[in-house]
Amino acid sequence: MASQKNAPLPDGLEIGGYRILRKISSGGFSIVYLADDESGNRYAIKEFLPSTLVRRDKGALVPTIATENIAIYRNGLKCFFEEGRALARIMHPNVVRVANFFRDNETVYMVMAYEQGRSLQEVILRNRGREDKTVIAERFVRRIFDQVMNGLREVHANRLLHLDLKPANIYLRMDGTPILLDFGAARQTLTQDAPKLFPMYTPGFAAPELYRKAQQMGPWTDIYGLGASMFASMMGAPPQPADQRPLEDKMARQFLELEKRYSRHLVDLVAWCMKLNPLERPQSVFALQRVLRGGNARLEMELSNRQGKSSWLDNLAGRLTPWRRDEDDLTTLLKD
Repeated sequence: MASQKNAPLPDGLEIGGYRILRKISSGGFSIVYLADDESGNRYAIKEFLPSTLVRRDKGALVPTIATENIAIYRNGLKCFFEEGRALARIMHPNVVRVANFFRDNETVYMVMAYEQGRSLQEVILRNRGREDKTVIAERFVRRIFDQVMNGLREVHANRLLHLDLKPANIYLRMDGTPILLDFGAARQTLTQDAPKLFPMYTPGFAAPELYRKAQQMGPWTDIYGLGASMFASMMGAPPQPADQRPLEDKMARQFLELEKRYSRHLVDLVAWCMKLNPLERPQSVFALQRVLRGGNARLEMELSNRQGKSSWLDNLAGRLTPWRRDEDDLTTLLKD
Protein backbone atom coordinates (compact mmCIF):
# COMPACT_ATOMS: atom_id res chain seq x y z
CA MET A 1 0.00 0.00 0.00
CA ALA A 2 1.22 3.50 -0.80
CA SER A 3 2.70 5.72 1.89
CA GLN A 4 1.35 9.09 2.98
CA LYS A 5 3.13 11.96 1.22
CA ASN A 6 1.13 14.79 2.75
CA ALA A 7 2.12 16.91 5.75
CA PRO A 8 0.23 16.11 8.98
CA LEU A 9 -1.69 18.71 10.94
CA PRO A 10 0.54 20.63 13.38
CA ASP A 11 0.72 19.59 17.03
CA GLY A 12 -1.43 21.81 19.22
CA LEU A 13 -4.00 22.61 16.54
CA GLU A 14 -7.58 23.02 17.78
CA ILE A 15 -10.08 21.37 15.46
CA GLY A 16 -13.69 20.29 15.93
CA GLY A 17 -13.47 20.68 19.70
CA TYR A 18 -10.29 18.60 19.96
CA ARG A 19 -6.59 19.49 20.32
CA ILE A 20 -4.06 17.59 18.20
CA LEU A 21 -1.26 16.22 20.42
CA ARG A 22 0.78 14.30 17.83
CA LYS A 23 0.58 12.06 14.79
CA ILE A 24 0.16 8.38 15.67
CA SER A 25 0.37 6.77 12.24
CA SER A 26 -0.23 7.36 8.56
CA GLY A 27 -0.90 5.50 5.34
CA GLY A 28 -1.73 6.30 1.77
CA PHE A 29 -5.38 6.82 2.64
CA SER A 30 -5.34 8.71 5.95
CA ILE A 31 -3.43 10.16 8.90
CA VAL A 32 -4.24 9.25 12.51
CA TYR A 33 -3.62 11.66 15.40
CA LEU A 34 -3.68 11.45 19.18
CA ALA A 35 -5.92 14.23 20.48
CA ASP A 36 -7.80 15.33 23.59
CA ASP A 37 -10.99 17.24 24.29
CA GLU A 38 -11.66 20.07 26.74
CA SER A 39 -12.01 17.58 29.59
CA GLY A 40 -8.67 15.93 28.81
CA ASN A 41 -10.17 12.73 27.43
CA ARG A 42 -7.91 11.05 24.84
CA TYR A 43 -9.03 10.13 21.34
CA ALA A 44 -7.56 8.85 18.09
CA ILE A 45 -8.68 11.03 15.17
CA LYS A 46 -8.48 9.67 11.64
CA GLU A 47 -8.25 12.25 8.84
CA PHE A 48 -9.37 11.34 5.32
CA LEU A 49 -6.38 12.28 3.13
CA PRO A 50 -5.72 9.96 0.13
CA SER A 51 -2.25 10.87 -1.04
CA THR A 52 -2.91 9.98 -4.69
CA LEU A 53 -5.76 12.48 -4.90
CA VAL A 54 -4.75 15.47 -2.79
CA ARG A 55 -1.65 17.40 -1.78
CA ARG A 56 -1.00 19.26 1.50
CA ASP A 57 2.28 21.02 2.16
CA LYS A 58 3.77 21.70 5.59
CA GLY A 59 1.99 24.59 7.29
CA ALA A 60 -1.21 24.20 5.27
CA LEU A 61 -4.52 22.94 6.66
CA VAL A 62 -6.64 22.57 3.55
CA PRO A 63 -5.42 20.08 0.93
CA THR A 64 -5.08 21.02 -2.74
CA ILE A 65 -7.17 18.87 -5.07
CA ALA A 66 -6.47 18.61 -8.79
CA THR A 67 -9.54 19.34 -10.91
CA GLU A 68 -9.59 15.85 -12.42
CA ASN A 69 -9.67 14.31 -8.91
CA ILE A 70 -12.47 16.38 -7.39
CA ALA A 71 -15.36 14.02 -8.20
CA ILE A 72 -13.47 10.94 -6.97
CA TYR A 73 -12.33 12.75 -3.82
CA ARG A 74 -15.85 13.90 -2.98
CA ASN A 75 -17.21 10.40 -3.40
CA GLY A 76 -14.45 9.12 -1.11
CA LEU A 77 -15.41 11.75 1.47
CA LYS A 78 -19.02 10.60 1.32
CA CYS A 79 -18.06 6.93 1.75
CA PHE A 80 -15.68 7.71 4.62
CA PHE A 81 -18.37 9.76 6.37
CA GLU A 82 -20.99 7.05 5.87
CA GLU A 83 -18.57 4.43 7.16
CA GLY A 84 -18.00 6.49 10.33
CA ARG A 85 -21.73 6.91 10.81
CA ALA A 86 -22.32 3.18 10.42
CA LEU A 87 -19.51 2.26 12.81
CA ALA A 88 -20.83 4.74 15.38
CA ARG A 89 -23.89 2.49 15.74
CA ILE A 90 -21.73 -0.45 16.84
CA MET A 91 -21.08 -0.72 20.56
CA HIS A 92 -19.00 -3.86 21.07
CA PRO A 93 -15.90 -4.45 23.26
CA ASN A 94 -13.98 -5.96 20.32
CA VAL A 95 -14.72 -3.21 17.78
CA VAL A 96 -13.19 0.26 17.85
CA ARG A 97 -15.71 2.77 19.21
CA VAL A 98 -16.42 5.73 16.96
CA ALA A 99 -17.33 8.63 19.26
CA ASN A 100 -17.79 11.41 16.70
CA PHE A 101 -17.14 12.46 13.13
CA PHE A 102 -17.04 15.95 11.64
CA ARG A 103 -16.10 17.98 8.57
CA ASP A 104 -13.34 20.60 8.50
CA ASN A 105 -10.49 21.71 6.22
CA GLU A 106 -12.49 20.34 3.27
CA THR A 107 -12.16 16.79 4.55
CA VAL A 108 -13.71 14.46 7.15
CA TYR A 109 -12.44 13.39 10.57
CA MET A 110 -13.44 10.21 12.43
CA VAL A 111 -13.02 10.42 16.22
CA MET A 112 -12.36 7.09 17.93
CA ALA A 113 -11.81 5.99 21.50
CA TYR A 114 -8.08 5.81 22.29
CA GLU A 115 -6.81 2.67 23.99
CA GLN A 116 -3.34 1.85 25.27
CA GLY A 117 -1.70 -1.33 24.09
CA ARG A 118 -0.11 -2.51 20.86
CA SER A 119 -1.02 -4.19 17.62
CA LEU A 120 -0.94 -7.93 17.06
CA GLN A 121 1.64 -7.25 14.36
CA GLU A 122 4.00 -5.80 16.97
CA VAL A 123 3.48 -8.88 19.12
CA ILE A 124 4.30 -11.18 16.20
CA LEU A 125 7.46 -9.25 15.29
CA ARG A 126 8.63 -9.33 18.89
CA ASN A 127 8.04 -13.06 19.36
CA ARG A 128 8.97 -14.65 16.05
CA GLY A 129 12.64 -15.06 16.96
CA ARG A 130 11.97 -17.13 20.06
CA GLU A 131 14.08 -20.24 20.49
CA ASP A 132 11.17 -22.66 20.98
CA LYS A 133 9.94 -21.77 17.45
CA THR A 134 6.39 -21.10 18.65
CA VAL A 135 5.63 -17.52 17.74
CA ILE A 136 2.46 -17.26 19.81
CA ALA A 137 1.06 -20.02 22.02
CA GLU A 138 -1.93 -21.87 20.56
CA ARG A 139 -4.08 -21.07 23.60
CA PHE A 140 -3.44 -17.38 23.06
CA VAL A 141 -4.17 -17.60 19.31
CA ARG A 142 -7.49 -19.31 20.00
CA ARG A 143 -8.48 -16.88 22.76
CA ILE A 144 -7.62 -13.74 20.81
CA PHE A 145 -9.28 -14.79 17.57
CA ASP A 146 -12.39 -16.06 19.32
CA GLN A 147 -12.86 -12.50 20.61
CA VAL A 148 -11.98 -11.01 17.22
CA MET A 149 -14.71 -13.19 15.73
CA ASN A 150 -17.17 -11.87 18.32
CA GLY A 151 -16.46 -8.35 17.09
CA LEU A 152 -16.58 -9.31 13.44
CA ARG A 153 -19.94 -11.03 13.90
CA GLU A 154 -21.32 -7.74 15.22
CA VAL A 155 -19.85 -5.87 12.25
CA HIS A 156 -21.44 -8.30 9.79
CA ALA A 157 -24.74 -8.16 11.67
CA ASN A 158 -24.76 -4.43 10.88
CA ARG A 159 -24.34 -5.14 7.15
CA LEU A 160 -20.74 -3.98 7.14
CA LEU A 161 -17.52 -5.61 6.01
CA HIS A 162 -14.03 -4.89 7.30
CA LEU A 163 -12.05 -5.71 4.11
CA ASP A 164 -8.62 -5.04 5.63
CA LEU A 165 -8.20 -7.68 8.31
CA LYS A 166 -4.53 -8.14 9.24
CA PRO A 167 -2.44 -8.22 12.44
CA ALA A 168 -1.71 -4.47 12.15
CA ASN A 169 -5.46 -3.81 12.40
CA ILE A 170 -6.02 -6.03 15.44
CA TYR A 171 -5.09 -3.96 18.48
CA LEU A 172 -4.47 -5.56 21.87
CA ARG A 173 -5.38 -3.64 25.01
CA MET A 174 -3.07 -3.88 28.01
CA ASP A 175 -5.14 -6.81 29.34
CA GLY A 176 -4.73 -8.67 26.02
CA THR A 177 -8.29 -8.23 24.72
CA PRO A 178 -8.42 -7.38 21.01
CA ILE A 179 -10.11 -4.55 19.12
CA LEU A 180 -10.79 -4.42 15.39
CA LEU A 181 -9.43 -1.21 13.85
CA ASP A 182 -9.07 0.63 10.55
CA PHE A 183 -11.94 -0.59 8.43
CA GLY A 184 -11.28 -0.60 4.68
CA ALA A 185 -14.67 0.01 3.11
CA ALA A 186 -14.20 3.57 1.86
CA ARG A 187 -10.80 2.63 0.44
CA GLN A 188 -12.36 -0.17 -1.55
CA THR A 189 -14.99 2.20 -2.93
CA LEU A 190 -12.25 4.57 -4.09
CA THR A 191 -10.46 1.73 -5.87
CA GLN A 192 -13.59 0.76 -7.75
CA ASP A 193 -14.21 4.36 -8.84
CA ALA A 194 -10.64 5.18 -9.83
CA PRO A 195 -8.57 2.33 -11.30
CA LYS A 196 -5.48 4.58 -11.37
CA LEU A 197 -5.33 4.63 -7.57
CA PHE A 198 -2.88 2.47 -5.64
CA PRO A 199 -4.21 -0.95 -4.57
CA MET A 200 -6.21 -0.73 -1.35
CA TYR A 201 -5.45 -4.24 -0.14
CA THR A 202 -2.57 -5.75 1.83
CA PRO A 203 -0.76 -8.59 -0.02
CA GLY A 204 -0.87 -11.83 1.95
CA PHE A 205 -3.98 -10.88 3.89
CA ALA A 206 -6.31 -9.90 1.05
CA ALA A 207 -8.74 -12.46 -0.34
CA PRO A 208 -8.46 -13.28 -4.07
CA GLU A 209 -11.67 -11.40 -4.84
CA LEU A 210 -10.09 -8.14 -3.63
CA TYR A 211 -7.62 -8.33 -6.51
CA ARG A 212 -10.34 -8.39 -9.15
CA LYS A 213 -12.91 -5.89 -10.31
CA ALA A 214 -16.65 -6.49 -9.89
CA GLN A 215 -16.23 -9.49 -7.57
CA GLN A 216 -18.94 -10.07 -5.00
CA MET A 217 -17.64 -9.68 -1.49
CA GLY A 218 -19.17 -10.88 1.73
CA PRO A 219 -18.32 -12.41 5.13
CA TRP A 220 -16.22 -14.98 3.26
CA THR A 221 -13.90 -12.12 2.18
CA ASP A 222 -13.24 -11.08 5.79
CA ILE A 223 -12.88 -14.74 6.76
CA TYR A 224 -9.91 -15.08 4.38
CA GLY A 225 -8.29 -12.13 6.20
CA LEU A 226 -9.01 -13.79 9.55
CA GLY A 227 -7.34 -17.01 8.43
CA ALA A 228 -4.35 -15.14 7.03
CA SER A 229 -3.99 -13.21 10.30
CA MET A 230 -4.08 -16.44 12.29
CA PHE A 231 -1.49 -17.92 9.94
CA ALA A 232 0.82 -14.92 10.48
CA SER A 233 0.39 -15.25 14.25
CA MET A 234 1.50 -18.87 14.03
CA MET A 235 4.19 -18.67 11.33
CA GLY A 236 5.60 -15.26 12.22
CA ALA A 237 5.29 -14.00 8.64
CA PRO A 238 2.49 -13.16 6.20
CA PRO A 239 1.14 -15.93 3.97
CA GLN A 240 1.75 -16.08 0.24
CA PRO A 241 -0.25 -13.37 -1.58
CA ALA A 242 -3.49 -14.78 -3.00
CA ASP A 243 -2.77 -13.59 -6.55
CA GLN A 244 0.41 -15.71 -6.64
CA ARG A 245 -1.16 -18.91 -5.38
CA PRO A 246 -2.86 -20.02 -8.65
CA LEU A 247 0.56 -20.03 -10.32
CA GLU A 248 2.41 -21.94 -7.58
CA ASP A 249 0.58 -22.51 -4.32
CA LYS A 250 3.13 -22.79 -1.50
CA MET A 251 0.58 -22.80 1.29
CA ALA A 252 0.14 -26.60 1.51
CA ARG A 253 3.80 -27.00 2.52
CA GLN A 254 3.52 -24.18 5.02
CA PHE A 255 0.44 -25.71 6.63
CA LEU A 256 2.39 -28.96 7.05
CA GLU A 257 5.17 -26.97 8.69
CA LEU A 258 2.67 -25.43 11.12
CA GLU A 259 1.49 -28.90 12.17
CA LYS A 260 4.87 -29.39 13.85
CA ARG A 261 4.01 -26.58 16.29
CA TYR A 262 0.22 -26.39 16.43
CA SER A 263 -2.69 -28.82 16.57
CA ARG A 264 -4.05 -30.34 13.36
CA HIS A 265 -7.45 -28.93 14.27
CA LEU A 266 -6.21 -25.33 14.33
CA VAL A 267 -4.16 -25.72 11.14
CA ASP A 268 -7.17 -27.25 9.33
CA LEU A 269 -9.29 -24.30 10.43
CA VAL A 270 -6.78 -21.77 9.08
CA ALA A 271 -6.48 -23.66 5.78
CA TRP A 272 -10.28 -23.69 5.47
CA CYS A 273 -10.43 -19.90 5.89
CA MET A 274 -7.79 -19.43 3.21
CA LYS A 275 -9.39 -21.42 0.40
CA LEU A 276 -8.98 -19.54 -2.88
CA ASN A 277 -12.56 -20.31 -3.92
CA PRO A 278 -14.92 -18.20 -1.75
CA LEU A 279 -17.53 -21.00 -1.90
CA GLU A 280 -15.12 -23.36 -0.14
CA ARG A 281 -14.54 -21.04 2.84
CA PRO A 282 -16.82 -20.72 5.88
CA GLN A 283 -19.78 -18.63 4.76
CA SER A 284 -20.27 -16.99 8.15
CA VAL A 285 -18.15 -16.12 11.16
CA PHE A 286 -20.60 -18.09 13.29
CA ALA A 287 -19.78 -21.29 11.38
CA LEU A 288 -16.07 -20.59 11.74
CA GLN A 289 -16.29 -19.79 15.44
CA ARG A 290 -18.19 -23.01 16.10
CA VAL A 291 -15.22 -24.94 14.70
CA LEU A 292 -12.67 -22.85 16.60
CA ARG A 293 -14.44 -23.75 19.82
CA GLY A 294 -14.13 -27.47 19.14
CA GLY A 295 -16.12 -28.47 16.09
CA ASN A 296 -14.85 -30.77 13.35
CA ALA A 297 -13.16 -28.52 10.78
CA ARG A 298 -13.26 -31.08 7.95
CA LEU A 299 -16.95 -31.94 8.49
CA GLU A 300 -17.92 -28.27 8.70
CA MET A 301 -15.93 -27.63 5.54
CA GLU A 302 -17.94 -30.22 3.63
CA LEU A 303 -21.28 -28.92 4.92
CA SER A 304 -20.35 -25.35 4.06
CA ASN A 305 -19.34 -26.30 0.53
CA ARG A 306 -22.76 -27.87 -0.07
CA GLN A 307 -24.62 -24.81 1.11
CA GLY A 308 -22.82 -22.35 -1.15
CA LYS A 309 -23.03 -18.60 -0.72
CA SER A 310 -25.85 -17.14 1.30
CA SER A 311 -27.82 -14.07 0.27
CA TRP A 312 -26.18 -12.03 3.05
CA LEU A 313 -24.95 -9.36 0.68
CA ASP A 314 -27.95 -9.12 -1.61
CA ASN A 315 -29.16 -5.77 -0.30
CA LEU A 316 -25.83 -4.29 0.72
CA ALA A 317 -25.94 -0.85 -0.91
CA GLY A 318 -22.71 0.47 -2.30
CA ARG A 319 -20.61 -2.25 -0.63
CA LEU A 320 -20.11 0.05 2.34
CA THR A 321 -17.29 -1.57 4.20
CA PRO A 322 -16.03 -0.21 6.41
CA TRP A 323 -4.74 2.06 15.23
CA ARG A 324 1.51 2.08 21.42
CA ARG A 325 3.16 1.19 24.05
CA ASP A 326 5.36 -1.87 24.58
CA GLU A 327 4.65 -3.67 27.88
CA ASP A 328 6.32 -6.81 29.25
CA ASP A 329 3.24 -8.16 31.01
CA LEU A 330 1.56 -8.81 27.65
CA THR A 331 4.59 -10.87 26.56
CA THR A 332 4.18 -12.99 29.69
CA LEU A 333 0.59 -13.64 28.68
CA LEU A 334 1.71 -14.83 25.26
CA LYS A 335 3.99 -17.48 26.71
CA ASP A 336 1.32 -19.10 28.89
